[in-house]
Amino acid sequence: MEVLKILADGEYHSGEEIGRDLGVSRAAVWKQLQKLEALDLVIESVKGRGYRLSGGLDLLDAERIRALLSPEAGLALGELELLSQVDSTNNAAATAIKEGRDKGYSCLAEQQTAGRGRRGREWKSPFGRNIYISQVWRFQGGASALEGLSLSVGLAVVRALGKFGVTDLGLKWPNDVLHNNKKISGILLEMQGDPAGICQVVVGVGVNVDMSLSDMSDVLQPWTDLVSAVGIVDRNAIVAELMSALHVVYKEFSASGFLAHKEEWSQYDVFAGRAVRVQLGEHYIEGVMKCVDQSGGLVLVTADGEQVFNGGEVSLRSV
Repeated sequence: MEVLKILADGEYHSGEEIGRDLGVSRAAVWKQLQKLEALDLVIESVKGRGYRLSGGLDLLDAERIRALLSPEAGLALGELELLSQVDSTNNAAATAIKEGRDKGYSCLAEQQTAGRGRRGREWKSPFGRNIYISQVWRFQGGASALEGLSLSVGLAVVRALGKFGVTDLGLKWPNDVLHNNKKISGILLEMQGDPAGICQVVVGVGVNVDMSLSDMSDVLQPWTDLVSAVGIVDRNAIVAELMSALHVVYKEFSASGFLAHKEEWSQYDVFAGRAVRVQLGEHYIEGVMKCVDQSGGLVLVTADGEQVFNGGEVSLRSV
């Protein structure tokens, strides 16, 4: 992908110049350019001027991200794996656990070929346009100690994006971050290890940074991205701020569980007091969302009284 680093500035570069910089032949340059087009990147070619990447790209830089981390997050970070392409950053994190290199592990990718969200839904992951990150968090106490974790991770995203002037952010139980009621970020947690003892949680976060209408043409729910919200942004700076915020939330959650975040999370709750429909498999229950409880459960007021729902395969929609 060395040719991509040259073309990332969005300017024209001749084949001769690229070949000279990379120490390869013009034929080899052409082959590399074809590989970029296979990633759905638009390479423009103009005789006498050379090649350019339409729009340029803000490529991720592991060294720069490390330099921008908070001191505490920097000390806690172990391996920072930066991949050009991967099926899923959550899968890469699961492999790190299997290979025993998960302490302080984070994975970033420019593109996911099989990115996924909750309930197996596809997560759109075009090359170099968004943020796809997975971390490994370790907990004691098993699954019961993880109640409300996806909500707390969502709060970390809100805190991070707020540092870049993103306003009108909201949280949709249990794992979506919204901007003006459109999805801008999603979270996927996957647990490994002992359900009753020490376990690892793969914390996956996707943030829409610069999506195109063609990328999202078949996405039914309302969506938005950071460029629409605040204009051109620095992906490396956002990643560093997000990782720093995630580290703080991890420490807070480890000490006090979701209770540490309940009040702050509730300030961003977009469905509180609204009529909603809770889906459990093929069944629906309608009511008014009252609040979330101290474990992150959704408290629903129905015709039969209050009911509490937890994450997993439960989904929430407005009526």
